[in-house]
Amino acid sequence: MSALRVGVLVSGRGSNLQALMDAIARGETHAEIALVVSNHADAYALRRAEARGIPRLVIERRDFPSRRAQQLAIAAALQRHGAELVVLAGFDRVITADFLAAFPGRVINIHPSLLPSFGGGLHAQAEALAYGVKVSGCTVHFVTNDVDGGPIILQAAVPVMEDDSVDSLAARILEQEHAILPRAVDLFARGRLVVEGRRVRILPASDGAADN
Repeated sequence: MSALRVGVLVSGRGSNLQALMDAIARGETHAEIALVVSNHADAYALRRAEARGIPRLVIERRDFPSRRAQQLAIAAALQRHGAELVVLAGFDRVITADFLAAFPGRVINIHPSLLPSFGGGLHAQAEALAYGVKVSGCTVHFVTNDVDGGPIILQAAVPVMEDDSVDSLAARILEQEHAILPRAVDLFARGRLVVEGRRVRILPASDGAADN
């Protein structure tokens, strides 16, 4: 089985990109990164991709008349590089319907909360802490036109400590993001994800694609 070609969209540090690259290098995720695209030229994630020799592009909003036009350009670039799955790994913009139409059922996102709680924004960890929850975490989900509302693939729970700050909670959640995002990509690559309405069934390895 050939490796799944993945396009990754990033906006910042790129630690989830790094986790995905590392999992691929260890043979834990049956994929290859075809292209990394950032909407910010100074994103550190681009340096991570460069260090691995992965093609990368900067496609900034200011160079296009609309967000729609920018994202259509991103979609076209991903298609030129043969991306079969698109991973939002810290991408800080809402994805347009036109972009999703270019990759139907093939866009996933990592969000730092246990969805459906604290979705729709960029400060989920702070919101969880301010609300006083005892458990937080992270979610990998399929992206739909309902922001942070697509079918859930994997989640990981993280306890909230009495002395947590936003930074300490975010750091522990990030550790779990680094674990479940590569796992979700691997499950997709092996054909083990079946979407049934709002639910995502994970097929046993014997029922999905071969594991080698």
